[in-house]
This record gives sequence, structure tokens and C-alpha cells, in this order.
Amino acid sequence: MAGRGRRKLIVVSNRGPASYERDEAGERVTRRGSGGLITALRSLVSHEDVTWIASAIGDEDRAVAAEAGDEGFEERAEDGSLYRLRLVAHDPRSYDRFYNTVANPTLWFLQHYLWALGDAPDVDELLIEAWEGGYAVINRGFADAVVSELDRMPGAAVFFHDYHLYLAPRLVRDARPDARLGHFVHIPWPQPDYWRTLPDAMRRAIHDGLLANDVVGFHTRRWRGNFLDSAAELVGATVGAARDSAEYAGRRVLVTSHPISVDPGEFEELAQDDAVVAAERELAARRPERLVLRVDRTDPSKNIVRGFRAFGLFLEQHPEMHGRVVMLALLDPSRQDIAEYVQYLEAIRAAAAQVNERFGGNGWLPVDLRIRDDFPQTLAAYRHYDVLLVNAVYDGLNLIAKEAPILNERDGVLVLSENAGVHEELSRWAITVNPFDLVGQARAIHEALELPAAERREWIEGIRAHVRRHDIGVWIADQLADLDAGEAAAER
Repeated sequence: MAGRGRRKLIVVSNRGPASYERDEAGERVTRRGSGGLITALRSLVSHEDVTWIASAIGDEDRAVAAEAGDEGFEERAEDGSLYRLRLVAHDPRSYDRFYNTVANPTLWFLQHYLWALGDAPDVDELLIEAWEGGYAVINRGFADAVVSELDRMPGAAVFFHDYHLYLAPRLVRDARPDARLGHFVHIPWPQPDYWRTLPDAMRRAIHDGLLANDVVGFHTRRWRGNFLDSAAELVGATVGAARDSAEYAGRRVLVTSHPISVDPGEFEELAQDDAVVAAERELAARRPERLVLRVDRTDPSKNIVRGFRAFGLFLEQHPEMHGRVVMLALLDPSRQDIAEYVQYLEAIRAAAAQVNERFGGNGWLPVDLRIRDDFPQTLAAYRHYDVLLVNAVYDGLNLIAKEAPILNERDGVLVLSENAGVHEELSRWAITVNPFDLVGQARAIHEALELPAAERREWIEGIRAHVRRHDIGVWIADQLADLDAGEAAAER
């Protein structure tokens, strides 16, 4: 319980805090995990007794898992803290079905409202086989590993993460009825009708699995409310009067919302790195008069193509800005094993080229498109933007909107989609846009560039103060408190 020293925690996620590969000399090297989830949970390792269960994804991961006898082994975090890592080596064919057919794109597309329902999805034999022989199998593998670790650490709390693991909590609950289970969903939760794109058995299994936890967490009240509505409508759960819990299968499940955050101090320290300083010199040497920035993965949910089209419309409406403004798009190529993502990357390139061909000239390239994973370049760009465009179709949260203002030195203005989860927190210090409205986005870019200096300063300082008050440490503390509260609620 909170306040009683180091607690025993089992963290469960598809990707883990460390992965393994061979260098050019054939020596095994450890790569520290990246991504928002891994970074967010890193501090847990320093303060709690953590066992982390994750997939053995690469060949060297599987070799490490085999050497450990498919059991846990000791690993060291970047700060020197020790934790226990257990890599689950799945059947490669099952994992491919799990990840590349069900988790991505099916669940990801569903939960981000990305389907044009007249054309997709087709629930065909391929999807059914991937569900039964992939998603269900991988979740069973995770559940078996959790049960094994619970036997080793009786009384440990289990902290599941995200859309990869919806079925595992029910399997663990059935095997260990008294286990303390929490699950945080990091992506949007759609309204009940959208879940009806899946067959009844699938959508019931997803909701039943999540409701086997003591606590289910989301980033926003909006996603929490949608989950409660779908739990009531699709599996008959009874929603509490305060809309913070659900009664299901004889148990009370606490349903919470806590927006994840960042460590501002860590970003300020990272920005002093030599690679960031070098990237900043390169950017400053070529910097236009005004800079519009977007930083995204090449995911359809990020709405990059519409963002380029809106920028083109802005240039059409404001010829006085020609040669003076550039949109810098720093994009990390995402999930290129999946056809929809390959096609979307092609659409991104085409949309950028269309704007540049129509408006560019005399050495001016309106859209500076850079497709590569380059974190130092991103941190350098955070310092220099005048406008930060976050126009996601839907987003569970969006940490870019919190990270970039911490480092920005130009009182940059945030243009923010009303469907990004972070809008719930930051809308008072941002220009809100509808992600489908190109005219509105073009107008917002102009408004942001013309915003008076005093208002720009007030807004960015408001974001910074909010992020410092509600940093990643607060989010971690909220999760641990929820696990304790969920255990108490389940006992009532």
C-alpha cells in the first residue's frame, strides 16, 4: 500500500524497457526502450520492486529469453536501479497475427475512428484466424507469465498497459481471483456504436477482459465516459452514479482518468546534449522568418495529409507570407510492415510535394519534409517554432503538445485538435481546431502567426506551469493510488 515502503509491482506491456541485438563485432548489446510509455514508467523501477513482462520481439530478445529459461532475469536501468525483466517468446506466426492484423491496424484503427465504414473493415476469415490464433494466443502467453510471477511474488499488484493486452486480465483473474489488477489504456476509447464494427464475441471479450481488472484508467474524462457507456451497452455493466465505476460479474471496477505527462527537467537536460546543439545550429542557419512545426509518427491518426492541405490553403489565402514561412514536418516512419501505413506515407509525400510544386520557388520550399527518427533534431526544433500544429484525427493524449513548450524560446503558439486527449488540459492556452476542417486549420495557422506578443507569452507560460504542476511523477503517483483504491473498492 502507499506509504509502506517499496511495493511489489508487475508491469505488463508489449514492448519492454530493454531489447537486445548484436553489434558489428558480434557482441550482445542492450538497447534501452523508447516511446512515451517506457519513458513514463521508468521512474517506477527506481522506487518500487518491479518485474516487467514484455514480448521478446527480435531474434536476440528470443535468445536472451531462452538463456533465462523463459523466466525472469535481473536487468539494470539507466540510473543504475535493478529490476526483473521477463521476456515472453511468442510463436512468430502468432505474434505477427496478433500485432500486424489485430492490434495494428484493427484495434488501433477502430479506437481512432480511422475506418471509412463503407469500405472497411472486412471481418473475414483472415481477421477471425488472427484473433483466435494470434491475439488470443499472445494474451494467453502474457497471462501465463503473469500468473507465474504472482506465484513467485504473492501480493504483487499487476499493471497492464494498452490495447495489446485486453484479454489477459480475465485470464489472470480466473486463475488468481484475489489478484490486484490495473489496466491503463493509452489510446482513445470510441463510443459504443463504433465497437459494433466487430463481431459480438470479439467486442464482448475485449470489454469482459478489461472489466476483470480492479482499475481501468484513461487519459481523459471523455475516453473514460465512452468506456463506461460501452461497458453498459455491450456487456451489461452497471455504471455508478458518479460515473467513476462499473459493477460487472459481481465485482466493482474503478474507472479513472489521469492524463500522462513528461519530466520537464529531463527535457531541459536532454536539450543541452551536443547532438541537439549541433542540430540547432543547422536549423538556425536555414531558419525562415516564421516556422510552423509538426512532429509526428507517420500514422493516419496524426492527420498529416490534411495538415499539409490546410497549410497550402493558408498560403493560397495569404500570398504576403510566401517566402517567409515554412512548415517543418519531422516525421518518424511508423509500422511499415502494415499496408495502410505504407500507403499513408506515400500520401504524405504526395501532399507535401503538391504544396511545394504549387507555391515554392526562388529557393523557398514551403514544406520541409524530413522522414527519419532523429530525436536531437526534434528537440532543436522545439526551441524554434512559432506555431506548433497538433491536428490529430483522434489521439489518446499527445505528449508533443506538452514537450515542445517546455523548450520553446519564441513564445510559440499551440494549434490543437479538439479530438486530441490533451485538449482537455491545454485548450485554454491554445487555438482549437476541428481536425477535418481545412478552412478552420488554415485560419488558425494565420491567427497563431498574428497573435499579439503578450498573449503568446501568457499562453505558453500557462502550458509550462501546468505541465510542471502535473508532471510524470504526479501521473505515476495517481496510478499507484488508483491500484490501492481499486483494491479497496473490490473488497466492498
